[in-house]
Amino acid sequence: MPRCLPLLATVLALSACCGARAASVSVFVGDTGGKPLTDAVVMLEPAAGKLAVAPMAGVRIAQVKRQFSPQVSVVTVGTPVTFPNDDTVRHHVYSFSPVKTFELKLYAGVPNAPVVFDKPGIAVLGCNIHDQMVAWVVVVDTPLYARSAASGRARIEGVPPGSYQLRVWHSSLAEGSPPTSTALVVGSADIEQRAALNPVGPSR
Repeated sequence: MPRCLPLLATVLALSACCGARAASVSVFVGDTGGKPLTDAVVMLEPAAGKLAVAPMAGVRIAQVKRQFSPQVSVVTVGTPVTFPNDDTVRHHVYSFSPVKTFELKLYAGVPNAPVVFDKPGIAVLGCNIHDQMVAWVVVVDTPLYARSAASGRARIEGVPPGSYQLRVWHSSLAEGSPPTSTALVVGSADIEQRAALNPVGPSR
């Protein structure tokens, strides 16, 4: 194993070869009244060291009927994203977020080059022509993540034993708010968690 790998990766590899069982972590994400939140992003980040991640391929955020589709995307660090315009009108896609600042000036069809999201965090997308258009790109630096369904439940499979920070984010949180964070120790048993968020915008 290359010496440059973090100590955590070495420990996890040894655990795997010795038969340690990876667990699943299920999280119910709701507001403070218990209403499920759809498209919440949950992620597990090791308390020490990092897990290897690879860029994703083929990620698209389209413009359809003057809306972004999907509205919430989760990508790993280094992932290139294309922004095809499937409308009959032109769009001007931008992000002023510190995580990724860019502009795709007024265009139709598919831009020549994708946008590479190379830092972890939340990027908010908009259109200079259509103010109602908004979307979010959640850039994660861990392979352990999931997005909640309409039931509010998200499930992360194959979690190696260890200490983690469980982070939870939803688009209804105040703009610029970081994900909530909770310490979590994972062993060989599956885990059920609940996360109660305090939305300031419409919850979905």
